[in-house]
Amino acid sequence: MPGWTPHDYGAVRVLKAANGGGYPYGNSLMVRGRAGTLLVDPSLALAEGGVPGADAVLVSHAHEDHLAGIDLVAAPVHVHEADLAAVRSSEVLLAGYGLPEEAAAAFRETLASQFGVRGRPDAVGVPDGHRFDLGDRTATVVHLPGHTAGHSGLLVEPDGFFFVADIDLTSFGPFYGDLGSSLEGFERSIETCAEIEARWYGTYHQKGVVEGAEEFRDRLRAYREVVVRRDAALTGFLAEPRSLADVVGHRFVYRAHVDEPYVPTVEARTAEQHIARLIRTGAVAEIEPGRYQAVAG
Repeated sequence: MPGWTPHDYGAVRVLKAANGGGYPYGNSLMVRGRAGTLLVDPSLALAEGGVPGADAVLVSHAHEDHLAGIDLVAAPVHVHEADLAAVRSSEVLLAGYGLPEEAAAAFRETLASQFGVRGRPDAVGVPDGHRFDLGDRTATVVHLPGHTAGHSGLLVEPDGFFFVADIDLTSFGPFYGDLGSSLEGFERSIETCAEIEARWYGTYHQKGVVEGAEEFRDRLRAYREVVVRRDAALTGFLAEPRSLADVVGHRFVYRAHVDEPYVPTVEARTAEQHIARLIRTGAVAEIEPGRYQAVAG
């Protein structure tokens, strides 16, 4: 079975992974113009299903599943400048996950053996609004930080295709559990996405392509609601004084059966951001160093 199948939306071709784009795979993108072809987020699926030629590669952000296929294509690699250091150095990439030493050592091996990730010191940084001119169409970088500092989408015109990368509309909700992630940055990026008019909206994982701005915004609102539920659930849990360790152990992001070495790190980073905001808004107080409680009333 091939690793991917082509699905065309105007001159945009989605290389849909055979498993639908679930991690560690993803749905790569090709934008074909008279003056060149841009390949976006070459995934593991390309290694199994054949690698199409391209004149340039864009990586939406520095995560292993988006970097897996960049060495399969003999073309310059581009990424938003805020994630450039992590693409140029696999050690910078690894450090950005914030893993404890033992877990980091294991994941270093995974990066190399499963994803084939190595540093690309030749990668090129691009700013928000950078435009790839492909002759009869353009592909414009739209900075959507929060997931990572440099996470970006791509707006292809005149086709009206907006690739939103890892703003993936899944029931899991937004992921902002790395050291360089930002809860409030992610929320602003969701607002940015809602303001962009397009015919098609494509995600890297699972949901694939959504047609129509109204349908996309409905799904985006449901996706954003996961953050609201996390706030509410955390506030409820803090009806009694709790430490960060208590919150991490309770699992507000991952279900109890998920047993991966990164889980405590992601839970902690996520909880820290929510607690900080709840303190700023007066919903939660730090009643003593390292212990938090919801404010009555």
